[in-house]
Amino acid sequence: MDETIDWLRDRPYYEGQIAAERTLEGREASFADVELDTRVESVLESAGIDALYRHQADAIEAVRGGDDVVLATPTASGKSLAYTVPAFERALESRRTTLYVAPQVALINDQAETLSEWARGLGFASGVTVDRYTGRLSKTEKRRVRERQPTVLLTTPDMLHYGILPHAHRLWDWFFDRLETVVLDEVHEYRGVFGSQIALVTRRLDRVARRFDSDPQYVCCSATIGNPVKHAATVTGRDADSFTLVDRSSAATGPTHWLLWNPPEYEGGGWGSGRRKSSHTEAKRLFVNLLQRGLQTVVFTTSRQVAERYATESADALRERGEHDLASGVGAYQAALRSERRRELETGLREGSIRGLWSTNALELGVDIGGLDAVVLDGYPGTRMAAFQQAGRAGRGTDPALVALVAGEDQLDQYLLAHPDALFEQDPERAIANPENEHILPKHVLAAARENWLHPGDDRYFGERFPDVVADFESAGELDRRTTAEGIRWTYAGDGSPQHEMSLRTAEDREIVLQARGRDDPIATLPFGDALRDAHPGAIYHHQGTSYEVTDLDLRHDVATLQRTYAGHYTQVLHDKEITVDRDREEKPFPTREDVTVRLADVTMHKQITGFERRDRSSGEVLGRETLDLPETSLETTALYYTLPSALTRRLETMGDFAGGIHAAEHAMISLFPFEFLCDRRDVGGLSTPIHPHTDRSTIFIYDGYPGGVGLAENGYEEIGNLASRTLEMLRACGCSDGCPACVQSPHCGNANEPLDKGVAIGLLSALVE
Repeated sequence: MDETIDWLRDRPYYEGQIAAERTLEGREASFADVELDTRVESVLESAGIDALYRHQADAIEAVRGGDDVVLATPTASGKSLAYTVPAFERALESRRTTLYVAPQVALINDQAETLSEWARGLGFASGVTVDRYTGRLSKTEKRRVRERQPTVLLTTPDMLHYGILPHAHRLWDWFFDRLETVVLDEVHEYRGVFGSQIALVTRRLDRVARRFDSDPQYVCCSATIGNPVKHAATVTGRDADSFTLVDRSSAATGPTHWLLWNPPEYEGGGWGSGRRKSSHTEAKRLFVNLLQRGLQTVVFTTSRQVAERYATESADALRERGEHDLASGVGAYQAALRSERRRELETGLREGSIRGLWSTNALELGVDIGGLDAVVLDGYPGTRMAAFQQAGRAGRGTDPALVALVAGEDQLDQYLLAHPDALFEQDPERAIANPENEHILPKHVLAAARENWLHPGDDRYFGERFPDVVADFESAGELDRRTTAEGIRWTYAGDGSPQHEMSLRTAEDREIVLQARGRDDPIATLPFGDALRDAHPGAIYHHQGTSYEVTDLDLRHDVATLQRTYAGHYTQVLHDKEITVDRDREEKPFPTREDVTVRLADVTMHKQITGFERRDRSSGEVLGRETLDLPETSLETTALYYTLPSALTRRLETMGDFAGGIHAAEHAMISLFPFEFLCDRRDVGGLSTPIHPHTDRSTIFIYDGYPGGVGLAENGYEEIGNLASRTLEMLRACGCSDGCPACVQSPHCGNANEPLDKGVAIGLLSALVE
């Protein structure tokens, strides 16, 4: 490995691109004695496991002791044994059941194969059986699963929501009668809208279980995040004090050498222009070189289309170098592949016939692929958690591993290359979910009523808003109120299925179907707001490697019509926004400036898409603009905002374009939001205005991008001082003069990044934090 790193340093075309290096030392394994059932012990020994790591033992003992458990250790640290051993023991002793929930079917299939093999090793007479229950099974296959009555059932949150809870009393009574353990794997994935929905699904699960006198323990497996216990408590509805945290891995690892890699700037752009060559192209060249040097390598990239395209280009590059065998061992891995193809690639990685992959984050989760020699991150994946999850795929036992982070040109990537300690020494981000979201909660209350009658005590699951939600549904005729000997009861009054009328992946109800000419089945569906942005007439829409142009958007029937195109441009919408403040909830002075007030508020954001730009795919140059006539949308959500005193406003106005300055500061602060919290950059939005009617002052808003909010604005309000300080640090470190994609420009700006004034933004933030 050292020779490869030296070789990379010495290549003339890589000169100056290694911005920073770090070597994270490995560690020796630490084991602990655990008394196991002899049959379980024999099965593990047959699988080559003759000792348990200390963290596995700690988690097993905590589960045996009746605690809820959060196991937050790195990739490939053997988390599955922490729940498998108790699950098998409980099934052997008394046929108690375990429900395993994971966010992806691929992960369920991987776990089911391993657990089924172990269950077979226990023998038929043991009574331990494993089955999966997912949407990919036919009705007949699902019925056969129920008839087999497995003791370990693996499913997705979606199938739990649609296919199990609604039929608990009729089809699954045998399972809930004996339910003792619920495993939530990859619990860090349950954040934002998805996490808020899952938090309410688990409350419905608990409610159904207790109707059967079951009170299951929760075992939550997580990547390394900043708030594992608090987040697990939010998702499960359990008290944080009920959880035992196991977060120190005792598995053996070798040293990992990190290279932080910056693609060169465009020739002719001038040093400090901020425009850099594509991270995809740079990652491809690095990937091909590593394969040629014998390193089995995976590139993690941003999208399915990128993975497919650059896997093909990488194979072509290897063939041009005469490496035909290597080229045949290159593939692309992403969630849209057939399950058979995914299994082929996973097996090929484990066995060595696949030498390199381009992958989306679908391979980031706990699917078993063995250990790699190297991982290349094609752009910072957005969070430190994801970066280390992906990097954790590199490493064979105690052998050294290489991880190269090839930066993109945007703010987060360039900030980390300028401040590498922020990647390696900062605490990981916190996961956020909000089961009290007023747009999501009522739907789950109605679903719960469909599953079993409601009573006043159900506020233990649904919180203080539960009585008001029930009263609203009763008034609307969707719940019937009854008085029984046990007290008041509400029953579902409808004929349909509330579960099937909502999606766990979004907070919006209205969706637009994307229909391509020449195809019978739709290629996708989009939430209404996303469709106005991405599927308006004239939009270029990319799907699984194919480019389409939207020829029509029929909002009467909620259908967008697309046709294939080979356009060399992309499109970006232009919009106008305004925010009305409905209710100020809290306020405080800025942490370092008493005359600046920060508030947390309920707001409504009104958005009008006015047109779009066509931009050259390679240069980003504007090729033309068109107007659009689309309906206004509104978003009721939560925002933090701060106002500037008149004296500060007047001083900033002397420094340059004041409106451009507050606009630039807003962009920059939003860009670093994911540095503190597990979210995507599009999960938060902003608005800056020299005068706002609610405050009568210069005001900057940062709002949660989901109806009702998922907790991002609240957490930003608490951390406003740190957010502003880090943003100022990022702006000062950027070498550009006027503002660039690495500091203040945003690819999502509805005003085409006009106006922006980096100098005034620095003046504003320095006045706030210094």
